[in-house]
Amino acid sequence: MVNFKILGTSAGTGVPSFFCDCIGCLEARENPHYARTRTGAFLDTGNVRVLIDAPPDIRTQLVRESIYGVDTIFITHWHADHYSGLGEFEYYVKLYIKKPLFLYLPASAVEEFYYTFPDLSDIFQVITWEYHKEYVFGNISLTPLPAHHGIETAGFLVKSNGTRLAYFPDTSGLPKETAQKLQGIDYLICDATFYGDNWYPHSHMSVKQAVALGRAISARNTILTHLSIHYSQPVTTAKLEEELSKDLDVMVAYDGMSIELKGAEA
Repeated sequence: MVNFKILGTSAGTGVPSFFCDCIGCLEARENPHYARTRTGAFLDTGNVRVLIDAPPDIRTQLVRESIYGVDTIFITHWHADHYSGLGEFEYYVKLYIKKPLFLYLPASAVEEFYYTFPDLSDIFQVITWEYHKEYVFGNISLTPLPAHHGIETAGFLVKSNGTRLAYFPDTSGLPKETAQKLQGIDYLICDATFYGDNWYPHSHMSVKQAVALGRAISARNTILTHLSIHYSQPVTTAKLEEELSKDLDVMVAYDGMSIELKGAEA
């Protein structure tokens, strides 16, 4: 059984933020179920364990979900809330697997990686991912597709036994070619950073825009992630879920949410 787990569901600030007492952060302080760590995901094929992004909360996320190993890491783009947890794998490599861990980066981030982590060059085997190239792990495939996010950024199309899932945590809509590839997708997990006005329309989406994107590509299920809760209009998760409850094909992601990719047998 192939499992896609959403490890973290927050934008860069986390929920609650240590500096914030908005209604969303207060809700999360009072009820840990509503707390959100920074965005990342984990794909377990049964044979290969693939991490998508390494946020600063990665150690906490892996421990929380009882994940004991990672074989390959894909980084969607070179923003700190998606790569700054890479250092957590130093001792996993040195003390446990004792061989470099595969790390797939956008081509534009390779030099930045070595500049940011000069002591980790022997920890990772750095490979540049390519848009539209299908990376096959047993009976599943992972394909980087272009996203709109200001810098070189990918979302990932995951295919497993006839089931298709798209993971686009940071994007402002979708390029036309990407949208065409995702028509009729089973699961669209996408950026819904803002509730209210979209402060960064060239980089992110609002909740309304994310829901509209799901409709536009005829997604069977749209799952909202990378939620800021704070900006531009603070909102509680309880209120957001209530407002979306009439849309049976729309869900608000939560930390640890799992999707079993069953599908028809190949």
